[in-house]
Amino acid sequence: MPIVRARRKQEVDDSMANIAVVYQSERGHTKRLAEAVLRGIVSTPGVSGDGIQIASSNIHSGRFKDESLMNTLDRADGIVFGCATYMGSCSAVYKAFLEAAFSPHWLEQRWKDKVAAGFTNSASQNGDKASTLYQLFTFAMQMGMIWVGVGDLPGNNWSGGARSDLNRLGTWTGAMGQSNADEDSPSIGDLDTAERFGARVALIGRRLVDGVLFETERWMESQFRSQNSARRAALKAGQSEASDTLR
Repeated sequence: MPIVRARRKQEVDDSMANIAVVYQSERGHTKRLAEAVLRGIVSTPGVSGDGIQIASSNIHSGRFKDESLMNTLDRADGIVFGCATYMGSCSAVYKAFLEAAFSPHWLEQRWKDKVAAGFTNSASQNGDKASTLYQLFTFAMQMGMIWVGVGDLPGNNWSGGARSDLNRLGTWTGAMGQSNADEDSPSIGDLDTAERFGARVALIGRRLVDGVLFETERWMESQFRSQNSARRAALKAGQSEASDTLR
């Protein structure tokens, strides 16, 4: 179980809220989304993050077992779940991990009142990714967790939209990525949406753990479209920062 521990400039200490991103990625597309979510989490002051990749080698006779991973999740203040969508559902490896939480974690309500969120990726534009997010949401609800969705308005839903738009797939239950079968990564729009999603999960998790207030970002649809257009122009110009306000 590889754990990638991310932190801001200050060292992680016990007073910081901690959000774990636990994911499974076969070809690396979902891993790119997980890394983006983790970047968003650790960009938030007072929040640390752990990136944990599920390994198929931990499945024996159809059952997933990794006590070290589960102990890490027990200690986390929040968990973001992520996997690819295969044939309209969670990958088999990831489903085995979810089922492993039954005993003792579900039986003892160990994850109750932790923040939860989810993300997924597929090659098709749709690919029935919502089905996977509903699976992750239902699992989190059975665990007694508090679900956080995407907070952005939809992008790429008008004639001036593009793949680089934030929330270009129009998802709110959780973050989505779409990776063309002959490419190595979801679009920049999907990755930046995942990063903003991770920051939102971190802000809400910090609020629940430490009581730190934050100012909610709100946009009118016309403003959001204008910002996406400006961001697209900046990306075409090769700038590293797509926009002063949207990334």
